[in-house]
Amino acid sequence: MTKRSRKRQNPMDEIQPEIESEHFIATLASDEQVSIVDTAVEHIEHLPPSSIIPDRFQPRRLLPEDVRRKFYAGEMDCYKAASAWLKIAAKDEGWQERVDELLDMGSSFEEHGQIKPITGAWVEGENGLFLFQIETGERRFWAACLTRVKEGQKDEPLLRVEVVERPSRHRQVIENRHASQPSAVAQACEVASLLLESKAEAPDPNLLNAYDYFRKALEIRAPRGFWTRTEPIMRLSTRRMQQLIALLKLDNETLELADRYRVPERILREIILLDEEIWAKTLKTAIKEGLTAEDVQEASKGQAPKKKSKDRARRSAEQIAFGGIKRFTRAAINTSDKEELNHMLDEVADEVIVQGMDDELLPLLKELTKLIEARSKRR
Repeated sequence: MTKRSRKRQNPMDEIQPEIESEHFIATLASDEQVSIVDTAVEHIEHLPPSSIIPDRFQPRRLLPEDVRRKFYAGEMDCYKAASAWLKIAAKDEGWQERVDELLDMGSSFEEHGQIKPITGAWVEGENGLFLFQIETGERRFWAACLTRVKEGQKDEPLLRVEVVERPSRHRQVIENRHASQPSAVAQACEVASLLLESKAEAPDPNLLNAYDYFRKALEIRAPRGFWTRTEPIMRLSTRRMQQLIALLKLDNETLELADRYRVPERILREIILLDEEIWAKTLKTAIKEGLTAEDVQEASKGQAPKKKSKDRARRSAEQIAFGGIKRFTRAAINTSDKEELNHMLDEVADEVIVQGMDDELLPLLKELTKLIEARSKRR
């Protein structure tokens, strides 16, 4: 992610910088503010998406793989990519959820304007023309593209971009974690990208799939102090980050599917224990049937995952609710390691938010807690 030193020749040269800033400090929002990068800001411009290109090796992937490949190969522009993405989303619940989030963001641009700028630097493309390569803010870029296609807007939107001197993987990771909780696969790529950057392992532009770049992190040894420095950035322990990187042993198809449906890490760790030939098949089954990590674990022992009972639908609401609480409690009790338990609870909390269940679940849990406490006192 380096900026070329030669003078750029770009049709947007006539745009004058609006503001100058000496430094931009990217900080990690936590109890203790940690200064990560001190990046000089050159100036701010307003550019149409057609003059912007996302970073193909950004740890968090957004586009479907087929669209992604054609877009970065130059076979379709950002608007054709957005159109193809909308068509795929209409037939796939996993992609529809992601597209809806971006369309909501695009609508907020029209109502409130673009609050945060896109950051990046000018790079030279294969045809000699210069494009603004995104460091942070790819979601804002695709939100604008999807909204224009969805609403049939005639004119290109203008996005506020901030030109920085030294783009950084650290800033990408921080932006990702502040924007929304990344999937387990995205987190694995984030850790891998930071490790690769620490070893000055730049991505090969000829790689067809970015996962092949992140997977190189499995082959290198972390430099002294890397894990300690990375813990406050990722807000994860060294052990957890190493577990995440191990997910990159999965093949590209399985990783793409797991990222699309935000499959929990615990399920992916069980899938790795199976034969490689059935990774993708098992994951598809887990997604379709809502299997748990324990279900997949049974498959790793040579057993087929238990099928859901046909009689379950005829059980009372009380039985179904208690069965869920019972399984949750057993899963928590069987997780003896405190860090693993905290991770499990984090995953559950993330899923509750992602599924939009928090407004309904919180008052139910409060009422259930009150009822249990009352009965416990009467024992």
